[in-house]
Amino acid sequence: MNNHHQTIIIGAGAAGLFCASLIGKCGQNVMILDSGKKIGRKILMSGGGFCNFTNLDVRPSHYLSQNPHFVKSALTRFTQWDFIALVVERGIAYHEKNDGQLFCDNSAQDIVDLLEDRCKKAKVNIQLRQQIDSVEPIENDPNVRFNVRANGIDWTCQNLVIATGGLSMPALGASPFGYKIAEQFAIPVIPPRASLVPFTYLENDKIFTALSGISLDVNVSVGNQAFRGDMLFTHRGLSGPAILQISNYWQPNASIKIDLLPNQSIVDFIMELKATSPNMLLKTALSQLLPKRLIDLWIEYQRLAIGNKALAQLSKVDFNVLSELIHQWQFQPNGTEGYRTAEVTLGGVDTQFISSKTMQANHVQGLYFIGEVLDVTGWLGGYNFQWAWSSAYACACAIAESEI
Repeated sequence: MNNHHQTIIIGAGAAGLFCASLIGKCGQNVMILDSGKKIGRKILMSGGGFCNFTNLDVRPSHYLSQNPHFVKSALTRFTQWDFIALVVERGIAYHEKNDGQLFCDNSAQDIVDLLEDRCKKAKVNIQLRQQIDSVEPIENDPNVRFNVRANGIDWTCQNLVIATGGLSMPALGASPFGYKIAEQFAIPVIPPRASLVPFTYLENDKIFTALSGISLDVNVSVGNQAFRGDMLFTHRGLSGPAILQISNYWQPNASIKIDLLPNQSIVDFIMELKATSPNMLLKTALSQLLPKRLIDLWIEYQRLAIGNKALAQLSKVDFNVLSELIHQWQFQPNGTEGYRTAEVTLGGVDTQFISSKTMQANHVQGLYFIGEVLDVTGWLGGYNFQWAWSSAYACACAIAESEI
């Protein structure tokens, strides 16, 4: 067995597989090491099993990082249109959902098969069920820079690519391995935390568990950042696309503001109804716009004490209370559901110490970081997969020393 490869990639996820296929296509000797039983496990779980593989509108502003300019070069060099072209060439049927999100028609397996076939054609050596014991630098040899011990076997390489992802979804093999490698080589790590993740209830808000399963179109905001979309009441807290999006920007102990009727002024609606139906009860009027279960719960727990008033009885103060409750609900999460359900990890390898053009560590020749392990977090909607493709491409071009 040849224990030397020009490039070893640790991680058989989206970024690692794509990077390997590109480097191998250029004739280089590439091996992937992964701890799992099969490749692309997170891809298969993504998008409800249909993989939201990119978005029609990808901009740097869709990403969070301590170094916000870092993503620009890679996203420009390999765009969403470049990956869509590969999907079309492969004959994968796909469709657009909300806000430019692209999903496979059939299954996320289509994307895994695309990547696997590209790796096979490029003669990439994929080794699964590999427990990495250690990574050590080799001095004074430009052709053999690293020794990787896996399952008790030593492998050497010139280039080492860390594509191990973040801490989200530990059941799929997520681990802090990539962060430990960065720290081993004196590269700082921005403290990671779960993101694109549901919120949990404080004790006082656990009354809302009775609304589990109800979904509303809302506008949620934290500071100057706002998102419009569905919000879902669950047994544990609030979820849904709008909540996942705002979780990227939420800080512990902060509140989020929720507008339950972003398309309509509740005051204008009630005033108009009052002119024609002055004796209608407020709770009856509200049930035309919001779920009756929500209104009944507000009344039961004294959060809408005026619910049994007739519209004609409502005062200016009542209208202010009503407007604040519906358009400016201040919801303070107890926390999040954590990495177990988080789609991504916020934070990661500090990009100030990584080249934005090559993904190589600035002070460690031949060591590269790609994908989610870096301090780059995209919005919900295919942006994190696009970062995987784009960062993998930048890395592969650097290792192949040409545009691929």
